[in-house]
Amino acid sequence: MKTLLEYREKMKLFLGKYDIYIFPVLKFALALIVFLSINGNVGFMSRLTNPGIALVLALMCSFLPLNVTAVFGALLILGHMYALSLEAFAITFVLFVLMLLLFFRTAPKYGYLLLVTPLAFGLKIPYVIPLAMGLVGTPVAAIPTACGTAVYFLLHYVRMNTAILGNTDTSTMAEKITYLVDNAVNNKEMLLTAAAFALTLIIVYVIRRMSVDHSWTIAIVVGTVVDIIVLLFGSLALDISPKILGVLVGSLISAGLAVLLQITVFSLDYSRTEYVQFEDDEYYYYVKAVPKITIAVPEKTVKKISPQKKASAVRKREKQGKKPAGRPAERQSRQNR
Repeated sequence: MKTLLEYREKMKLFLGKYDIYIFPVLKFALALIVFLSINGNVGFMSRLTNPGIALVLALMCSFLPLNVTAVFGALLILGHMYALSLEAFAITFVLFVLMLLLFFRTAPKYGYLLLVTPLAFGLKIPYVIPLAMGLVGTPVAAIPTACGTAVYFLLHYVRMNTAILGNTDTSTMAEKITYLVDNAVNNKEMLLTAAAFALTLIIVYVIRRMSVDHSWTIAIVVGTVVDIIVLLFGSLALDISPKILGVLVGSLISAGLAVLLQITVFSLDYSRTEYVQFEDDEYYYYVKAVPKITIAVPEKTVKKISPQKKASAVRKREKQGKKPAGRPAERQSRQNR
């Protein structure tokens, strides 16, 4: 625990000193990963799959807000959908317009969730998103989380049904649009996951704001249990084949990551809790004060000894009758003489 807190303080000092260089690099890395993931999963237009295009777009995004990265990602997906079929492009365009309008209207500061949520699904730990945002965010973060979930399921469905959506011989445009709406937009698993994430996020947010000891830890445990119950029982109720092992393992890993986040941003010493009472002309206040755990980072100092000071120290030791420190062979030769 103490080691983690020391690393936290060192990281704060490092970020505070070099943030002007670190954040553009992080935005570049995130944008590059997102663009390469899009090209790798729905790379239907060969010209857009060129790594050079992803690199140039990522370099541009490193100096722009994260919301611009989300817009570039949406345009890249639309280009690939257009190469697949006109129907897929139309449905994706309408869906993206609705999501972006809803997102920019309600939660524009959580643009990174549109990028991180699909990546978390790819890493099989999407359950960390509602836990983390319930701890450090607000309930409106459920909207971009739901949008990111919809993007993942849409891309996953299109990738798994490329042959059907790209076939121009056996299906008419109306049939393809109906097929996409019924299976991609009205996907029961997607709707259940978005609802479970929203409920988990709100519950974690409410509990971690309570004035009880270890509220963040309680919020993580309760949020993880609620998420598992809603996903598993919801799958049974909606006649969806439940992914029991994936949900359990992914939820436990996500809970561990949420605990690590708690240690990083919210470490309190409940053993030194104080209760304060005071009043003014209109109210009487009961205040519970819990001190944060702080660790002083040890500073390393290097002391340089000049040759003159070293020689004077040797002469001083000789006057006191002490033999200067040297190699064993030198000390033995002095004794023989």
